[in-house]
Amino acid sequence: MRAEITAIVTVVVAFAVAQLVDRAVARRAEALAAALPGGARSPVTDTRLRLLRRLVYALILFVGVALALSQFEGVRRVATGALASSAVLGLVVGFAARATLANVVAGALIAITQPIRIGDSVTFEGKTGTVEDIRLTYTYIACDDGTRVIVPNERLAQNTVENHTIGTGPVRAEVALYLAPDADVMRALAVLGREEGVDVRVADVERDAVRIVAGATAPGRAERAAVEAGLRVACLERLKREGLSSTGPERDPSRDDRTSEKTP
Repeated sequence: MRAEITAIVTVVVAFAVAQLVDRAVARRAEALAAALPGGARSPVTDTRLRLLRRLVYALILFVGVALALSQFEGVRRVATGALASSAVLGLVVGFAARATLANVVAGALIAITQPIRIGDSVTFEGKTGTVEDIRLTYTYIACDDGTRVIVPNERLAQNTVENHTIGTGPVRAEVALYLAPDADVMRALAVLGREEGVDVRVADVERDAVRIVAGATAPGRAERAAVEAGLRVACLERLKREGLSSTGPERDPSRDDRTSEKTP
């Protein structure tokens, strides 16, 4: 009975110590962030700090559980025998926990090398969203369509991830508009071309519409969607004001992002 009580107390103490250390590290980080200009940590620091806190937390709990189990004579005998055949045990444990260990190692590498950071806008396997959290084994991405993708860190390390936040160079922003086949295309091009910083061209001539593409320069990838939205509205308003409202057949918005406005 004494061994059971000691084991329980050891686990409780380990849990309490882990909580205290985690909160102390968090408070210290907040204090340091408050002393910085702007009072906020960078995404790089925040990502590494979270991983460090979880590693320390897990290590303290692991030591506490190991000490608790060591209170039992049977467990000590098994541990002694296991140590005598540590090579075999290591192979068995390593094989059984290969995926978990690979995810942990990949998570540590992601936190150190920073290919993605908390708060970055990324695209992974066709899903675009914001990195919410990078944990020991999984990374959480909040997608633009409202869903949440939970990706094993090993997959992130092995596959290509498009990071829209890293890199501040200008990027191309384009929107497509459709005119009726009998519309004055040359006049429409001239009207849209008056917009400062906007270039237009005829991209395609279809049976029921003429597709015009208007392009502009966005400051960066993160701003491209906003620039395209503003460009789309500006082009539609200019065409309508000049009596050249864009038109085209009914289209399913889920199939493409073509912009159309039907004439009354």
